[in-house]
Amino acid sequence: MSSENLMRQFGRLICSVAAGNFMTREESKEAYRQIILNEQPALQQGAFLMAHITRGPTIEELSGAWDALDTYDTAKIKCDLSGPVCDIVGTGSDPLKTINCSTPASFIASCCGLPVAKKGARLVTGVSGASDILEIFGIDLNAPLSRAEKALHQIGLCYLPGEAFLKSGWARLIKSMRFTSAFNIIGPLTRPCAATNCIVIGAYSPLVCDQLIAVLREVGMDSALAPFGMVEGMDPMRGMDEFSLSGPTRVVELKDSRLETYEITPRDFGAKSVAFPEIASREDAQGNASAIVKVLREEHESPIADFFCINAAAALYVSGVARNYSEGFERAKQALASGKVFEKFQALRELQGSA
Repeated sequence: MSSENLMRQFGRLICSVAAGNFMTREESKEAYRQIILNEQPALQQGAFLMAHITRGPTIEELSGAWDALDTYDTAKIKCDLSGPVCDIVGTGSDPLKTINCSTPASFIASCCGLPVAKKGARLVTGVSGASDILEIFGIDLNAPLSRAEKALHQIGLCYLPGEAFLKSGWARLIKSMRFTSAFNIIGPLTRPCAATNCIVIGAYSPLVCDQLIAVLREVGMDSALAPFGMVEGMDPMRGMDEFSLSGPTRVVELKDSRLETYEITPRDFGAKSVAFPEIASREDAQGNASAIVKVLREEHESPIADFFCINAAAALYVSGVARNYSEGFERAKQALASGKVFEKFQALRELQGSA
């Protein structure tokens, strides 16, 4: 088929999706394959992505998009560790911007004996993404994935930047996209470490939490939590892609192929609620990075420290390392107070840092 015919065919698909029609899993996989491999003009790619997210993707379509991303764009690291290997990540695009949480939560959970293959990327809609923060810390985002593989085996923690494991498609799109698309949903579902069998994956809306868990069940994840954190006294639809220390958190849990939805509060962890400004994002990435280092080094008893610890606790719970959220929180607090988390942070910089 000529390039002109392929463009016209894709154009008809854009119009069909915009009109409210649905794709099969295979059709979705093929559409996202063409976007990932840059086989359509940028204008057509953007039009399709906006039409799809505006109409609202189905679970079948998202599963097809995940198939394309996993097949055509995700490089993998090997992992010989037995037992749970966890990931902690968020979709971004949440209305309430918090200080970066999944990164320090990963450090803390790893210090509690849980191997964490943390993935992330640069900011899309917020102040700073995980890659922005870790680059400030000295992590080499352009290093070969073999260094992340070595870090995971040696210290039970590694960082997998989308810039490294996403070979062409999503990494290319992130550089020029500043709007939410289906990639915000399926991107955090990528599995660059094939051994990852549990995940805490926050989302920017309750509906997306439901979609994330449904897709994870379709692609065979063992267990997962999808939190949507809220703030007491604020519009419950304006939330964060983390467990909240400022109000209840709606959680969708996947365990043994079964789904459960419930709410949890800071008190359920054994933590005190705080006003949202205590955990809100600083003005820039440098401010967020500085606040994180202060907690890892010395400010172990602070609202931000508890915010990190409840999210680490969720990883300990979903992986089975802790029996419940409160036990996970207590273990996370002990690890932070011991100083071992800061040591882990320094070890990661040595293994994955810039030369």
